[in-house]
Amino acid sequence: MNYTWIGVVILSISIACTNNNSAKERGPLHVRSTAADSFATSTEPSASIGKNVSFNTTFTGGIKKDSFAIRLANGKSFKLAVPKGFKIGIAAEGLRRLRFLTLSPDKRLFATDMYDRSDNTKGRVLIFENWDEQSHKFGKVTTYLEGLHNPNQVAFYKDHIYIAETDKLVRYAYRAGDNQPNGAPQTLATFPAYGLGYKYGGWHLTRSLAFHNDKLYVSVGSSCNACIEKEEIRASVVEMDPDGKNVKFYARGLRNSVGIKWIGDELWATTMGRDLIGPDKPEDLFVKIKRDGYYGWPFYFQYQNKVYSDDQFKDSARASFVKKPEVAFAGFKAHSAPLGFEYFKDFDDPLIKNSVLVCLHGSTSVWRQRGNSVVKVEGGNKYSDIVSGFLAGKTEAGRYGRPCDVLMKDSRSFYFTDDLNGVLYYVWK
Repeated sequence: MNYTWIGVVILSISIACTNNNSAKERGPLHVRSTAADSFATSTEPSASIGKNVSFNTTFTGGIKKDSFAIRLANGKSFKLAVPKGFKIGIAAEGLRRLRFLTLSPDKRLFATDMYDRSDNTKGRVLIFENWDEQSHKFGKVTTYLEGLHNPNQVAFYKDHIYIAETDKLVRYAYRAGDNQPNGAPQTLATFPAYGLGYKYGGWHLTRSLAFHNDKLYVSVGSSCNACIEKEEIRASVVEMDPDGKNVKFYARGLRNSVGIKWIGDELWATTMGRDLIGPDKPEDLFVKIKRDGYYGWPFYFQYQNKVYSDDQFKDSARASFVKKPEVAFAGFKAHSAPLGFEYFKDFDDPLIKNSVLVCLHGSTSVWRQRGNSVVKVEGGNKYSDIVSGFLAGKTEAGRYGRPCDVLMKDSRSFYFTDDLNGVLYYVWK
């Protein structure tokens, strides 16, 4: 289908943030547009043209599993466990910081590679090609685009590919079979490109994408662990037209929602709680995102199915949209770091059919023994490992992978990425 370019909006945000908890006014939010678009809280109702879905949340504790030996080209050897009846293997390896997966309109598997955990411009967009059904491996990995600023995700809409980098959102024209960009990029939005380093539990440099009903949704993480932001774009999900126009806040108070996805007519997200208030709280969450919703950060947090006020901000001034959030659909142990997820609609196995699987990236402090697995969400504080074995000790030397994103291939198999060793795994029945 053809798509006519209407205009470009550049979303310019003043670059400033603070860790000061005192009551300060937010800095101005400037938008320059060819059509004088506004950036404001929307009051229109969410579109609903289909049915919402129900998740398979049957408690599956004590799943019987089989273990399979994994030997990476870099010399690492370990075992991964999957439910009985399934197998697991390496579909591709030798990559760097392999992140999110996306299927193109012509059914090719695209992925982002952020190179490493530093702020860099060495990121790439990759295409996995020449799938071999016998060996369950890709025969070729093509670099579609390189020299990118921490690319976390790509998305497709009509005849364009969208690429989310730390500092900007761009799109290129896309034609079936393209192995490199077709024409020059169009910059749709710019975002703050700085923040506190990982050392301080702060800067969230990924931007994530989701399309629904001819609208584009973008998540932007906070600049810090816990602070009053000056830039309103921080810790939010915004909605815009596919050409970048008509930018509106969709939801706020989301400290770092690296995974966002529409399931039916509902937007769902993973989000990570703040650090430095204890080893077990707050929990990380899987939550349904509603239009004009507020999800707590930095004023509230969730722990054991209850929402608490954060004492650090009890005397801080609050914007009018701040309110106590509802309890999220599911909570994960603190520092589990949930990232990408997938709804396994009509999957051919009762354990996983119509379930949500989430990649738990794991804590930067390995001794916490949190995450580093792919889990099935069961609601409340319950979830069960579907793929486990990446964590075999309490030091970095005993960590063999950090699951990042998961994508259902067909009714009997799925992929997931490991951004520690740059591996694409394949799980099948």
